[in-house]
Amino acid sequence: MKFQKEKLELLVTSIFAAAGSHTAEAVAVAEHLVEANLVGHDSHGVIRISSYIQWVRDKKLVPNAEALTVLSAPCLAVLDGQLGYGQVMARRATDLAIEMAKAHGISAVALRNSGHVGRVGAWAAQAAAAGLIALVFVNTSGGGILVAPLGGIERRLSANPIAIAVPVPGRAPLLLDISTCQIAEGKIRVAFNKGQKVPDGCIIDSTGAPTNDPIVFYGDPPGSILPFGGHKGFGLGIMVEMLAGALTGGGCSASGLPRLEQAMFMLALDPGKFQPTDAFGAEVTRYIDFVKSAKTATPDGEILMPGEPEERNRAQRTRDGIDLDDMTWGQITTTAESLGLTKEDIERLTA
Repeated sequence: MKFQKEKLELLVTSIFAAAGSHTAEAVAVAEHLVEANLVGHDSHGVIRISSYIQWVRDKKLVPNAEALTVLSAPCLAVLDGQLGYGQVMARRATDLAIEMAKAHGISAVALRNSGHVGRVGAWAAQAAAAGLIALVFVNTSGGGILVAPLGGIERRLSANPIAIAVPVPGRAPLLLDISTCQIAEGKIRVAFNKGQKVPDGCIIDSTGAPTNDPIVFYGDPPGSILPFGGHKGFGLGIMVEMLAGALTGGGCSASGLPRLEQAMFMLALDPGKFQPTDAFGAEVTRYIDFVKSAKTATPDGEILMPGEPEERNRAQRTRDGIDLDDMTWGQITTTAESLGLTKEDIERLTA
């Protein structure tokens, strides 16, 4: 089934409002989830709705929570998310990072004890839209432990995404948005819902044997995701644990924790404080054009910069609609009806 962005946002907003969120929070969460689908990150889009609502019911996620300021200094802040929606808490942290970096040239913001912050690249892109360079690191304290260490066959790390954004004059920003493992857990969930396999070399079963089957990954005992690039991804994943986990006070990944708590560390830089903004922008543009001018491996080949695939997905899905598989749509409608929305409500909102 395909849905236009605005219609899907209306339905998702209604779901979170029915689950107890005030209007501003419901809108913020809905917009973020639908935006993830729009740019092609279905793993962090509306497929998350049923999980979020279940966490609310289990009191593992708190609607309408407000971030607690633990520490505030000119270039540094530490926030506690109070188990609120991560989309709200991460936006608050990013707003603060932008404000401080604009004033002082650099800022560092730590967020801990937050709900799932969603697509991490969105927060780096928000800073880039304000003319800043941003580096963002995210882990979970244990509820999202998914990844086996290099040479191991048991889960010990979170997916530990990294996002880096750089503003580009007159263009979409450069945006690197990756996890430090071979595949995001949400992409495994998307494959599960579609009845598809995952690519080779992404996951192992509980004995360490390679598998392509999402059912095995979610089995009992569960499988694990592998780090990308061997020691490179594993090393980056460990460092994300240090920055987003140990440094923020949120904690590194640990077993046996009852809920998913995410922590985020953001570093924001104002390039205009380092050199004239025009000079920085000109050099960024020059280098992008230089890289893209390289001969391609095939006659019709193309060199895409980080962030360009997402922008193309945005254009295509804005035009053609966001495609949801039957299982994901069924999970959304079941969740909506469990909160009191009728089939007629759902049809009216998405028509």
